[in-house]
Amino acid sequence: MIQLKIISGSTADTTQVVRRFPFRIGRAPENDLRLEVPGVWDNHLTLEFQKSEGFMLRTAPDTFAAINEQPLTSARLRNGDIISFGSAKIQFWLAAPHQRGLQLRELCVWTLLVGVTAFQFMLIYRLIR
Repeated sequence: MIQLKIISGSTADTTQVVRRFPFRIGRAPENDLRLEVPGVWDNHLTLEFQKSEGFMLRTAPDTFAAINEQPLTSARLRNGDIISFGSAKIQFWLAAPHQRGLQLRELCVWTLLVGVTAFQFMLIYRLIR
């Protein structure tokens, strides 16, 4: 998963988590991230994931975008890159991984420790008698 932090515009300081690809950004209502700021077209950008190349940014024909102030039409994204298009700026981040709960494993370990301790007390009691 990745997250996009919107840096400029009316929705600045908000974060959008991306779970499905391709992820479309633009002004149109059918986009995954809708930005209504000057200079953003209906279908401005598309984020894609390719196993061989990683996260890719592709612009629609005749649109402008820049990554870290370098103009482009297609590029591989890296953690922390700033994507500029129109008057919008978005920062690309890898999202924090989801950690599974460890309660069941911890319960099993504690149960095993209690069982071993009880077994040792039983052995000591039988040896003393």
